[in-house]
Amino acid sequence: MSTSTLVPYDVTEAELVEKAKLKKHFGRFDILFFLVCTIVGVDTIGAVASYGAEAFTWLIVLSLVFFIPSALLFAELGTAFPEEGGPYVWTRLAFGRLAGAVNNFLYWVTNPVWIGGTLAISCICAVQVFFNNGNPLPTVVWYIVALVFIWTSIVAAITSFAVGKWLPTAGAYARFLLLGLFTISVVIYATKHGWHGAGSYAPTAGGFVALVGVLLFNFVGFELPNSAGEEMTNPQRDVPFGIARSTVASVVLYAVPVLGILLVLPTSAITNFSGFVSAIQQVFTVYGGHVGANGAATLSGAGLVLGDGCALLFIICLITSGATWIMGSDRALAVSCYDGAGPRTLGVINARFGTPVRVNVFSGVVATIVVILAQQITSGNAAKYFDAVLGVTISTTLISYLLIYPALWKLRRSHPDTPRPFKMPAYRPLTVVLMVLVALATVQLIAPGLGYHWFGDDFRPDGWGAGERLTFLWTELLPVLCFVVIGVFFWWRGKRTREQAARLGAEEM
Repeated sequence: MSTSTLVPYDVTEAELVEKAKLKKHFGRFDILFFLVCTIVGVDTIGAVASYGAEAFTWLIVLSLVFFIPSALLFAELGTAFPEEGGPYVWTRLAFGRLAGAVNNFLYWVTNPVWIGGTLAISCICAVQVFFNNGNPLPTVVWYIVALVFIWTSIVAAITSFAVGKWLPTAGAYARFLLLGLFTISVVIYATKHGWHGAGSYAPTAGGFVALVGVLLFNFVGFELPNSAGEEMTNPQRDVPFGIARSTVASVVLYAVPVLGILLVLPTSAITNFSGFVSAIQQVFTVYGGHVGANGAATLSGAGLVLGDGCALLFIICLITSGATWIMGSDRALAVSCYDGAGPRTLGVINARFGTPVRVNVFSGVVATIVVILAQQITSGNAAKYFDAVLGVTISTTLISYLLIYPALWKLRRSHPDTPRPFKMPAYRPLTVVLMVLVALATVQLIAPGLGYHWFGDDFRPDGWGAGERLTFLWTELLPVLCFVVIGVFFWWRGKRTREQAARLGAEEM
């Protein structure tokens, strides 16, 4: 029996049925714009800048020792094994379905948590600052904005790739326009008011401990387009093209605005929650408006118009970040489910759209639950909400890479004859570096400052008191443990699908 699989492994009947619904719409520049939206997340720019001038230094250092090696690794995996489901397929081929199921659930669940968490609260922050005079939104309006944001992202992910691929393209151009205009405005502002000065750029151990988590979170995502691997027109040619160009674009799009914030705002005024939005508002006073004695910026005239326009671009960037990650991770979850590593009911590709609509809706429901629970638990404390959810999101994301990275080693041994249009140089030492950095980042996200000054003033997230160290630890650790258990449960639910695969294999022998 012929199948659509590109690499040899036991194929389920469900896979044959679902892959027949896939359509090839994903070209070279689609992959490039998809990656720009995936990697360049404007919600964490303020979080990085809040650590002062050395944040810029560590951004550049980790670009060299983490970002570039990661790009090389996924250029190999993405061209050698361009299966639908990308990161799930690689870990499943390397370590089996159980490991693939647990790891893929961690990889997937990050995204609805992120959309219902930091992305939604960043959107609300922009609405408050630019459209509500900096005042908190009434509770009902708060929920309306959050839910509209979440379900706009989900609907965008549901649409056919023939249509949906234009969303990342729009998001990439929104980033170019927003960050380009911000950079020009920073130069004008500095020419008029002088450079603020950002302190010492010398890297420190404390700075590394504080920044490694959020910077690594910014620098992952090269594998995401391969979740739609069999929807690409030519992955062997287009994946390296997209990865190489998005690497350069992403470093520039992160580094320039971070540096701009550091040079314009005093460090005390930069927060995780609203740092980038506040910087936009302040520098745009050069077009109309003023900065008060208390440091609060008020826009008027052209400054107000441009500020509101950039607020809309900022929100578009947030929506497209969430939508692109959902497009990729939901496909990976659907693949795992029709491969026998999850409930078969979720492993369905919609015949009309060619997308995993059931998983998309499931993601929207999870994101909605997250936004409601987090708001209730933190009693509306936005900064506390932002940091707690950001920590869970980042740690869950990074943990999944602890199996995705070493899959390269295992697949080099288990599939030595698979053609590799691109091979990662020095893959052994570079993969070790990647895994060590991810492990360190994960520990610091769950227990900030551990080994240096656990939950000290320089590492404690906004909104958390010194006596809440263990509360924060369990806030971060328990969800991760629960996600692992759910991943095992998903694998158990895939038992019937696996049994069908075994029977299919026996019939072909």
